[in-house]
Amino acid sequence: MAKTKKITALFLDIGGVLLTNGWDRTMRRKAAEHFDLDYDDLDERHHMVFDAYEEGKLSIDEYLNLVVFHCKRSFKFNNFKEFLFKQTQPLPDMIDIFKSIPDKNSLKIGAISNEGRELTIYRVSHFGLKEFVQFFICSCFVHFRKPDKDIYRIALDVAQTIPEQSLYVDDRKLHTEVARSLGMNVIHHMDIATTKRKLAEYGLNA
Repeated sequence: MAKTKKITALFLDIGGVLLTNGWDRTMRRKAAEHFDLDYDDLDERHHMVFDAYEEGKLSIDEYLNLVVFHCKRSFKFNNFKEFLFKQTQPLPDMIDIFKSIPDKNSLKIGAISNEGRELTIYRVSHFGLKEFVQFFICSCFVHFRKPDKDIYRIALDVAQTIPEQSLYVDDRKLHTEVARSLGMNVIHHMDIATTKRKLAEYGLNA
């Protein structure tokens, strides 16, 4: 794998790379079981409105009113929302890798993430991501979602780097394929050992 340019900007997905996913299919099924909801109804409603939520066009309260609280429930709104937020867990070994990179390499680190505003702010703050991530290109802030190419273009512009000097890490292969189509270097994250080895191949030692 030939590398012709030094990496000056490292872009990271959040869910699946630094933290567990924010509100994925597994978590929705868990919520349905915990609160005795019709999962199929919840999931269908979710898919109809979640793009708007992730693009910052719906608040989390508006999203939940459409998806969960469109009819009377036996549980309180805030109890469900608290349950949703608490599903996020850190991936500490991955966080440690990317925390160490700025100390050993001169480069910018940014996040490119699909997530709603309230959940993004909670996850970034609660898990200390600002300690090593300098800027956050999140769908709720910029109103584009991966795999839209514009969210990657915004990240490159904010970092003031060219695609050939950037590296993007994501656990979803499709998202890395779109980034590669723009000329960015990519790592499809599947496990810690492989990602660490590939980072070293790009000259980024953790």
